[in-house]
Amino acid sequence: MRQTKRRRMAAGFSLLETMVALIVLAVGILGLAALLYDSLSYMQGSQDDFIAQQKAEEAAEAIFTAKYSNNATFAQISNNSGGNPNGLFLTGPQPLLQAGPDGLVGSINDGGALPAAIVYPGPDGKLGTADDIIAPLTNFTRTIAITNLASEPSGDVRDVIITINYTTGKFTRQYQLETYVSQF
Repeated sequence: MRQTKRRRMAAGFSLLETMVALIVLAVGILGLAALLYDSLSYMQGSQDDFIAQQKAEEAAEAIFTAKYSNNATFAQISNNSGGNPNGLFLTGPQPLLQAGPDGLVGSINDGGALPAAIVYPGPDGKLGTADDIIAPLTNFTRTIAITNLASEPSGDVRDVIITINYTTGKFTRQYQLETYVSQF
């Protein structure tokens, strides 16, 4: 009788206990895999973060260059809307395009311009050869909002907010740059 009792105690796990343990383990592993996938998707967007920053800075530099090289008057450094038809910059989100004939990105002269793109070296590893890879930036939009600064009633200083919206993987992101331009 003692020997039979020992055998029952040393019999091990039942099939049901093993199945429950495997299900709990599988749920945990699948949760970690989903977390890893989301993390990798989010980190893969770091290149797009850098592109958004550079495209916002490109627009700000174009505005400053136009103003301070006398290619545009201070009145033209504004949005082209019903209140100011002389403004050079389009309102609302616009696709990223190459600069038009005026050299300003996001301006009224960009119509018909090619989409902005990033060029990568091809298989030969050299940039500027026929096998280069051209990646258009179709998942980006840029909004340039130019308003008179509220604290300057004379209207001599304008607030420039450049917003880049983009998607990377399943994430929607936004980069915003704010700067000021003066009449003087």
